[in-house]
Amino acid sequence: MATVADSMAGERGWHDDLAQRLATHGLQVRGAMHPAAGDGAPALASGAPALTLVLVGNAGADMWTRFADGPEAGDGAPHPLNRWTRRVVGEIATRCGADAVYPFDGPPWPPFLAWARQADRVFPSPLGLLIHADYGLWHAYRAALLFAERLTEQPAMPRPAPAERPCDTCAGKPCLSACPVGAFDGRTYDVAACRDHLHTVEGKRCMSGGCLARHACPIGPEWAYGRDHASFHMTAFRRG
Repeated sequence: MATVADSMAGERGWHDDLAQRLATHGLQVRGAMHPAAGDGAPALASGAPALTLVLVGNAGADMWTRFADGPEAGDGAPHPLNRWTRRVVGEIATRCGADAVYPFDGPPWPPFLAWARQADRVFPSPLGLLIHADYGLWHAYRAALLFAERLTEQPAMPRPAPAERPCDTCAGKPCLSACPVGAFDGRTYDVAACRDHLHTVEGKRCMSGGCLARHACPIGPEWAYGRDHASFHMTAFRRG
């Protein structure tokens, strides 16, 4: 079976090859790492250790457009986005000779946030979400691909470009004052207050357009999710 590593013999490296496959579905390579002991990377289905872990995710609206055109979006069954993700990423994993793991596989839940902090340009934000240096808060991790090969790029494994935590120089931190019920204080998140607000008339603005605190972040507003995309996630959160 052909693997991503096979493409290294051509003009493109494995990173570009995989990125092109994912882009067909509005997804991106969101970082790569060579897992070490203690990183929480699961063994491959064969029982062998995973020598390369590649994060798969999205930013902005491209993924939502592809998902909305897929059968899962309208079939009425539970967890349509998770099922779509498992289908499209699973097909790519099979073609590439990789195993796939998803953040919704659990419990125990795979440590995607820890992987992201190693492999991508992300930092903890006052809202608890990881903030990206370019995408702001408008991104997510949908899967990880595990390879038995220690994939490298010439001259080296691609690493996230250096970046500073945007929140450290953010004047006023508007995300902390934008929530109508003050669910965020920079250290904790009052989940109950947030969810209760979404059941009220006043909460309709958050439900239809997305979290107001998230929208208040000045980093990456051009990547903000559209109304249908945001409403989908808010409805799922309100449901619990």
